[in-house]
Amino acid sequence: MRFLNTILDIIFPAKCISCNQAGVDLCINCLSDSPLAERETAKWIFALYDYRHPPVKKALWFLKYKGKKRLANIFAEVLYDKISEELADLSLMENFNNVILIPIPLSARRYRERGYNQAELICKELIRLSKTNHLTPPPAPLSLSRRGAGSEVFSLRNDILIKPKETEHQARIESRSQRLKNIVGSFAVKNAEKVKNRNIILIDDITTTGATLNEATTIL
Repeated sequence: MRFLNTILDIIFPAKCISCNQAGVDLCINCLSDSPLAERETAKWIFALYDYRHPPVKKALWFLKYKGKKRLANIFAEVLYDKISEELADLSLMENFNNVILIPIPLSARRYRERGYNQAELICKELIRLSKTNHLTPPPAPLSLSRRGAGSEVFSLRNDILIKPKETEHQARIESRSQRLKNIVGSFAVKNAEKVKNRNIILIDDITTTGATLNEATTIL
């Protein structure tokens, strides 16, 4: 895969989708200038950036619908730092270690159409970053630290939360109440024993009202 990406970089050199800077799909300056998202009202939902900001909106569009999978790496790098900060605090208060990463799933039809799940790509990159940085979960009461080889911080499970029900795109529904109705009952759980008494981080690319994440949380 890396060899293929190298060939593609030669044929189609990467350029920032916002400012056209060469060498990267979304440069750090454009991302840094993006306004941070306000914290969602629902407990335990965190968003990084305002998805309505043009560079972020364009990047997410390219990631979801134009096959720009490398954008998942860029978002994961920023998300990784945020998650590391959160886990450092949670390991003290909530025994939040050995976390399961679960991407918000696509329906079978939508997965066939797209060929990949962008949230799962972000999860895989988060795991790669944790291994690269040798990040290990410490026992309480120590905070999260880089301590070399050890048990993994994250494990990816894409075989637990599934979406058997096809729904309308949440982004196309303006009414909050209609978004809630649209997503209710769309998720199901397999291998429930795998998540019993486990701490989970759900990953999605966009959250607006929080309806999708709340529904997935309820089902889990």
